[in-house]
Amino acid sequence: MKQILTLLLLLLVINLAGQTKSVINDTVISVHDPVIIRQDSTYYVFCTGLGITGFSSLDMKHWKQLKPVFDKAPQWAVDAIPSFKGHIWAPDISFHNGQYYLYYAVSAFGKNTSCIGLATNKTLDPSAKNFKWIDHGKVIQSVPGRDMWNAIDPNLILDENNTPWLAFGSFWNGMKLVKLDSTLSAVAEPEEWYTIAARKRDYILPDSVAGDAAIEAPFIYQHGKYFYLFVSFDYCCRGEKSTYKMMVGRSEKVMGPYADRDGVPMNLGGGNTVLEGDKNWHGVGHNAVAGFNGTDYLIFHGYDAADNGRSKLRIEKISWLNDWPVIERKR
Repeated sequence: MKQILTLLLLLLVINLAGQTKSVINDTVISVHDPVIIRQDSTYYVFCTGLGITGFSSLDMKHWKQLKPVFDKAPQWAVDAIPSFKGHIWAPDISFHNGQYYLYYAVSAFGKNTSCIGLATNKTLDPSAKNFKWIDHGKVIQSVPGRDMWNAIDPNLILDENNTPWLAFGSFWNGMKLVKLDSTLSAVAEPEEWYTIAARKRDYILPDSVAGDAAIEAPFIYQHGKYFYLFVSFDYCCRGEKSTYKMMVGRSEKVMGPYADRDGVPMNLGGGNTVLEGDKNWHGVGHNAVAGFNGTDYLIFHGYDAADNGRSKLRIEKISWLNDWPVIERKR
């Protein structure tokens, strides 16, 4: 009898250990290009994935996967990008005018045959009666041979006058900023464009290829009197061989010019390192920034060296030292 009780106790311990591991694994979600927002007491993360992947959490630690935003590829995107199969990149989420705006990108891989689209919803709570994603189609498009920029990695920012601007871009001639109209779904007239960050490109390359000016994923965040432009340098999506790192510059105006601590303009290759990979985490990058309860957070993905280079969500607190962002610690 004693042996049976001992065996039962051992099985119970093993079972509890398995349950504990399961709870811990809820904090380890695989993402690329994450953004975060909070509605009421729930946090929502959206990231690259088939139909746009989403997660919800009450504590930014334990996550539940949501149904994709789109159950099938938007027809306008299929028509615009013939090779598009529904894998949507780099969403951007924000709340304005009583609804949530979700910008997203569709593209042929490695080409500037790309579009940025927009979907809106009155709520992010899937159980709410008025939960429904409405797709508004194309906001902007890049075309090889016409545009030396790439219409992916969108980020919406409102300036001090609540004028909407869309930052975006990857490789080619760098990060672009364009003014939107009051609907936030189209470029404003007359058109107003800026190059806000760039790296030197080998101009021997044809304009149909991405080239070697490895910069992408712009995200603009206002703190105090400055607008901060975060970008990612170098190469993503190579697991343990990824060299992604996050850079930053600042400006008192949303259209720039953005410059680093040494005064080097970001449109001339400037930028200060916010966070880069190490022996534990490779290729950290494609970040967003969000503030909750008086604390700012850096949200990004990194490749876990201890888990075969699997891409995972990371969230770190930001401290501000002399009006520059500093990461408090690495988890």
